[in-house]
Amino acid sequence: MIQDIVMILVMGVPMLLFSVYPGIKIGEYLEEKYCISERTKRLVMIIFTILFTLTMSTLLHFI
Repeated sequence: MIQDIVMILVMGVPMLLFSVYPGIKIGEYLEEKYCISERTKRLVMIIFTILFTLTMSTLLHFI
């Protein structure tokens, strides 16, 4: 159990390289569509990047 979590987090580090671009695009889309503030846009970008990274690492580990 602990080894799985550690492996997912270790694989998440290189996945950050692939997750930044979708996070930026989602933030820009939400800013244009819903007129969110710059602070909220940055928060959305960071949260989406982290969630996307963990999702991709988990799928890579278990599939």
